[in-house]
Amino acid sequence: MNRLTSILRRCVDDYSMIEDGERIAVGVSGGKDSLALLCALANLRRFYPKRFELSAITIHMGMEGMDFSPVAELCEKLEVPYTLVKTQIQQVVFEDRKEKNPCSLCARMRKGVLNEKLLEQGIRKIALAHHYDDAVETFFMSLVYEGRIHCFSPVTYMDRRGVTQIRPLLYAREEHIRSIAERYKLPVIKNPCPMDGTSRRQEIKDLIKTLAKDYPDLKSKVFGAMQRLPMKGWEME
Repeated sequence: MNRLTSILRRCVDDYSMIEDGERIAVGVSGGKDSLALLCALANLRRFYPKRFELSAITIHMGMEGMDFSPVAELCEKLEVPYTLVKTQIQQVVFEDRKEKNPCSLCARMRKGVLNEKLLEQGIRKIALAHHYDDAVETFFMSLVYEGRIHCFSPVTYMDRRGVTQIRPLLYAREEHIRSIAERYKLPVIKNPCPMDGTSRRQEIKDLIKTLAKDYPDLKSKVFGAMQRLPMKGWEME
């Protein structure tokens, strides 16, 4: 955990993600990435020179069988206030609208509910759990499916809402996060979404895995290229 916190701190410093006295919410889906982010930020909070407060927010999609009480218990142990927001997003996306591309609508709806809850609590900064592998996959998804060079930014300011998104895990590899989740027995919540493992992102994951057999340093080269170019929003302080 200390190693993950060190990696997270380097990213936070490179992109000036945290200011003194801020309140930061962590978007906790219940997956390994967001739980690891929550733990690492709670760890960083103990000694980081810029003092900040943490809270955690989960958007419940309305899918049956998802029990977030273990997440609530973890937050209590970490002394992080926890909010669970129940929605009917699953019904709207899969039953009412029967979306052919449900992931896009689902993401927009979750983001909308999350932003509303942030503003309701007077919080202007949200930490999201996108990591190193997510960034490379998003780059490939934009290139393959949209024909453009694009990826989310380490720090994104949404002027319509006045909310800033930060991605402190951007330097962390997925395999490291997975090992952290297993070692510390984080309460990972199984995702019952019917699109899990069948989405466009999964297709890109499989493509990168195939390419990496012949080009093992593919991910590091793509990630490095995004920083060196740099892509919009990727300029380091």
